[in-house]
Amino acid sequence: MQETFKFILQARQKFIELVDSLSIEQLNKIPAGFNNNIIWNFGHIVVSTQTLVYVRTGIKADTAWVKYNEDYRKDTKPTRFVEQAEIDELKAIAIQSIEQIAKDYENGLFGSITSFSTATYGYPMDTVEDVIALTSGHDNVHYGYALAQRRCL
Repeated sequence: MQETFKFILQARQKFIELVDSLSIEQLNKIPAGFNNNIIWNFGHIVVSTQTLVYVRTGIKADTAWVKYNEDYRKDTKPTRFVEQAEIDELKAIAIQSIEQIAKDYENGLFGSITSFSTATYGYPMDTVEDVIALTSGHDNVHYGYALAQRRCL
């Protein structure tokens, strides 16, 4: 699993590099043909991973502790201009949350989880390893959207 965590962190670092290469106006712009923007895609991976790994597995009861969940969870879209302070915090959470998940995994927190399927893939996830593998794919889907959006700016 260490290699999987390493890959997720490397991919998130590339996403952060993309975010850092753009102006705040570019991050907030919704390109023609899209219903969200680059910063929404980034924020979405940050909150989704925490929700999938801790809440959907039954480890934590609800999403109240997931910062920015209401802004970036599934079925949301940008409704406001995202300021630099929030962007900086999302970048920090993007890395810190994966590091915390890796520590919790090493400490055996996820020994037994509640199985669930996501609406996107519909595949049942019976182990935390399944959920973490999904995280990697999900992050990269949204990174790909952000790269496409950058081309439209």
